Formats: sequence, structure tokens, C-alpha cells
Amino acid sequence: MPRFTPEKLSEIGYTLFKAAGCREEDAKTVVDHLVESSLFGHESHGAIRFYEYTRFIREGRFKPGAKPKVVRDHPAVAVVDAGGAMGQVGATFATELAIEKAKLYGTGTVALRNTAHIGRVGAYPLMAARRGFIGQIFVNAGQLGYQIAPFGGIDGKLSTNPLGFSAPRRNAEPIMVDMTTSVVAEGKIRVALNQGKTLPEGWIIDSEGNPSTDPIDFKGDPPGAILPLGGAAGHKGMALSLMVEVLGGAMSGLGCASGSRTMMSNGVFLNVYNIEHFVDLDFYYDELESVIAHVRSSRVANGFQEILLPGEPEFRNAKRVSKEGIEVDDRTWEEICVEARQVGVNPETWVD
Repeated sequence: MPRFTPEKLSEIGYTLFKAAGCREEDAKTVVDHLVESSLFGHESHGAIRFYEYTRFIREGRFKPGAKPKVVRDHPAVAVVDAGGAMGQVGATFATELAIEKAKLYGTGTVALRNTAHIGRVGAYPLMAARRGFIGQIFVNAGQLGYQIAPFGGIDGKLSTNPLGFSAPRRNAEPIMVDMTTSVVAEGKIRVALNQGKTLPEGWIIDSEGNPSTDPIDFKGDPPGAILPLGGAAGHKGMALSLMVEVLGGAMSGLGCASGSRTMMSNGVFLNVYNIEHFVDLDFYYDELESVIAHVRSSRVANGFQEILLPGEPEFRNAKRVSKEGIEVDDRTWEEICVEARQVGVNPETWVD
């Protein structure tokens, strides 16, 4: 299992995506996002996407030369059509636009359509939080609708439909919420397949609705399904998923889940809030730190060492992995090498 420094893995990614047809600045946007995902411990949205994205470019599903365009524009609202551009390129463009609108008007809402897979959705609210704003995002998968069973159902009818939120702190890393409305992201099942591992109980059911821990049961023909977030209260996960369909799918103009098994684009609905248009900034920071201290004053349950905030595991993991290096499982590396050769790159030069 090869291990790379973040810098080396980034260099590999830049070379791969430029060879696949991405502009240099777009390759950097995509790769920096994917490497940060690996640093954060979200391998489902990290290096495993190197070969998937490159393959989709070759197949014509992603259009690396496309540029996002504003197709509807109002003072605090805009709609962006990315024309099939790389997802990180489209979503970064939309986030920057929402931030600029929030600077002027207090809030900025941008809907994004016709963009490729935008990756880890928490990255975009975090961009806003690192600039002193609050960010919020809802992301569907267009007409894709076969992965997640509705509460009380057996057949997959929805996508993982993630949502994210991030809020700045005075002298610490932002709070960062990054979650699917299913019990787990589909990419984590793909990682388990690549690593030859079984799944935790409660993640998936097979095609007959039976609980399973074998990732092959999800990927089979007929396929199984991932369960909605919430376990016995899975109706809450399904409700959140439908909310994301309305915002990310209907409001972006991309459309909602209808049974497609091919994901051509994410539908994105992004909000950015300028804190100072609502309250005094010191009041905001004081209240946020106060509620954090209040939450952490709880006694710690058996099996836990401390109470962590949303995002803290990711930030801590990034510090550790930056020193130790990012591991890429053997199957993922083999697939990356296959795609590299397809676009005229010799992967032998990447490994000492």
C-alpha cells in the first residue's frame, strides 16, 4: 500500500488531470480538494476519485474545458450553470459568488447546476467560514435515484443527498458539519470494496431487504440499498433527503431523483451569511464559545475520552496524516496507474 506526502500526492494529481485535459488552475482546484479530503480522513472523496474523474473525462461525462456561467442574477441570489465543468470548479465558483453577495447584502444564495461531482460538500461552507462567514450547502445528484431506500422501503429510490454547514470561531478552526442524509456515503462502500473489508451492521440491505455487511450486496445485480440516516428513526433521514431534493434539485433547475443510475451532475443550493449584518461580531463569537463550553461541560460517557465538536476529528486527522503521509490502497493505486497510462502519463515515475 503506497504512502505519499500531501505534496507528492498533489503533484501526481496535477499531472494526471492536466494530462486528462484540465486547465492548470482547474486541475489545482480539483486536486487540492481531493487531497484535503484524504487528509481529513474522507477517503471516499479523496484519492479514490483521481481515477474515477479521469475516466469520466475520457468518457465525455465531465467536461474539463467548460467554464461556469451566471444565468440568473439578482442582488442576493444567483443561478450558475457550469456547463458540465469539473464539480470542484463549479462549486468553488458558486461559493466565491455567494461570499461576494453576502459581503454586500448580508446573505448570498447561489444555486448551481450542470456541474460534475463536487466532492466533499463540507469543503464549500468551510471556505466561507475561513473568510469569516457562515456557510450552508445542500446537494442532490440530479435524476440519480437508486442508492438509498426510503424509510419503510426496500428499493433504492434516493441519492445520498449530503448537506454541510460551517461557522467561524474566534481563535480555533471552524465548526464543520459534513454529512449525508443516508447512514453512510456511497463512496465509503466503494472504499471497503477496494480494501476487501466488510461493512458495519446497519449500513446496507441486500436486494431482498435483508441486513448485510457485504459491500458486494449493495453493488450486485439486482442491487441492494443504503439505509437512510437515523436507524429506527430513519424517517428523519428520509425527510432531510427530500428537503435536499427540493433545494439542490428543484431550486437549482437540475431536477430531482427519478431512478437514473448515472450521475451526470450535482444540484447545489448554497447559502452564505454575513454575521455582522445580523449581530455584533463580538457577541456572535462570545455566544458561540459559551455554548461550546456549555456542551463540553457534560460528563464523558463510558468509552469516550472527550466531547468533540463537528469538524474536530477531521482537523486532527489532517495534522497527523500531514506528517505520516497519505496511504492509498493497492486497488485504488492500480486504477490510478491504469488511467494515467490512458492519458499518456507513465506512473512508474511517481514511485521511488
